[in-house]
Amino acid sequence: MCGIVGLHLRGERLADRTGDLLARMLVQVADRGPDSAGVGLYGDAGLTPPGLSTVSLLSGLSPPAIAADLDLPAACPDPVVRAVAGVRTVSADLPVAGLEAALEAAVRAGLDGTVIGAGERLAVLKGIGSPPDLVDSFDLRSRGGYQAVGHTRMATESAVTGSHGHPFSVRPGTCLVHNGSFSNHDTVRRELHARGVRCRTDNDSEVAAGFLGLCLDGGNDLEASLRLLVERFEGFFTLLVTTDTEFAVVRDRISAKPAVLAETDDWVAMASEYRALAVLPGIEDAHVYEPGPEEVHLWVRQ
Repeated sequence: MCGIVGLHLRGERLADRTGDLLARMLVQVADRGPDSAGVGLYGDAGLTPPGLSTVSLLSGLSPPAIAADLDLPAACPDPVVRAVAGVRTVSADLPVAGLEAALEAAVRAGLDGTVIGAGERLAVLKGIGSPPDLVDSFDLRSRGGYQAVGHTRMATESAVTGSHGHPFSVRPGTCLVHNGSFSNHDTVRRELHARGVRCRTDNDSEVAAGFLGLCLDGGNDLEASLRLLVERFEGFFTLLVTTDTEFAVVRDRISAKPAVLAETDDWVAMASEYRALAVLPGIEDAHVYEPGPEEVHLWVRQ
């Protein structure tokens, strides 16, 4: 019975309040997932400095130790390393093509920890504990940006660890949060493994993220990739998926897992329950509705 929240801004008017608004939404669904929580933030200059690539890392290493141990090309300036609760964000300017991939490879090779996200605009923060406490430890209310997703987890099929929490980000700039369960995730995991996609946990949601990443890397757009996922995965699910420019929601054919959407001129928002939308400015004038079975609802930042 996990909780999902998400916010996609249509302009800049609320950009400095994105983290605060997401925090208010996340607390409203805390009782749906008391085990752990996580967020994906797009465009917060404090976590993803403009012009740099950033990797989010679950690690106990101190920022100075990370900076000292990270083996970057000699031409690179010193990395910017920040500590946020149990997450470290490592940002660097790499003078090579494929910035995110190059930095992520350097972090994986040289540092002790688990990479949980990467991108030029995306920072992923997640941890174990009560969602309100994690909101405070992430200093979420002070964060800005143009898009954000959040998740509160009640573990049903895998361990309660930071790595098992949502969002899952297996491709630069992409996040997936999930409420529900997939009954055929082991079969799909084996198929992904045969195609070179390795899942780092036994969480069924990570399999969906890996499948989606494979579809996107294969040339499908996000809408087509989500339709392929709906065809391939069995079970009950509501998914919120984001990229650097997109915000998308889809449910299974039964639609047993709750989802509510709302739109105003300033924002698009999604939540597992309406009470998480009720905290948003302008909700009294919003168009509020429930996504139907297997419908892909997608918005693109202009």
